[in-house]
Amino acid sequence: MIDFGFDKLALIGAVALIVIGPQKLPKVARTVGHLFGKAQRYVADVKAEVNRSIELDELKKMKTDFEDAARGMQSEVQAAAGSLQSSWSEASATLNAADPMTLGEPLTPLAPVYTRPNKKWRLKRGSVPQWYKHRHGVRAKAQSGAARVARFRPPRSIA
Repeated sequence: MIDFGFDKLALIGAVALIVIGPQKLPKVARTVGHLFGKAQRYVADVKAEVNRSIELDELKKMKTDFEDAARGMQSEVQAAAGSLQSSWSEASATLNAADPMTLGEPLTPLAPVYTRPNKKWRLKRGSVPQWYKHRHGVRAKAQSGAARVARFRPPRSIA
C-alpha cells in the first residue's frame, strides 16, 4: 500500500487548505473520511469472502478424501465378510459331514438357556418399608380428588 509519512500528509493538508478553502475543508475531510472507511470495509468484506471460498474449497476436498477412504474401507469390510462367510460355510459343511450323529441337524447350544429366577419382583417397589410409610403419613397409592372426598365424607344418616 502507499506509504504516507507525516511530511507528505502535512503537504497534502496545506495544498487542500489553499485549494478548497478553510470553510469547506472540514466538510470535505469528513466526506473523504467516510469514503475511506467505506473503502476499507469493502476491502475487508472482499478479503473475508475470498477466505471463505478458500476454506470451502478445502472442506470440499477434505470431504471427497474422507468419502474415498470410507468407500475403500467399506469394500475391504465387504471382502472380509465374504471370505468369512465362505470360511464359515465350508467349516460348517465339513463339521456336519464329519459328524455322523447330527446328519444335517442344527447344532445344539453348549451353554444352558437362561431362565429368570422366580422372584416376586412386583411386590418390591422401593427400599422404604411399608410400615415406615404408614407411620409417617407417606401416601403409597395415588387417589383422584373425587375418591379422596368420598373416602373422608361422613356417613349418611337414614332419616
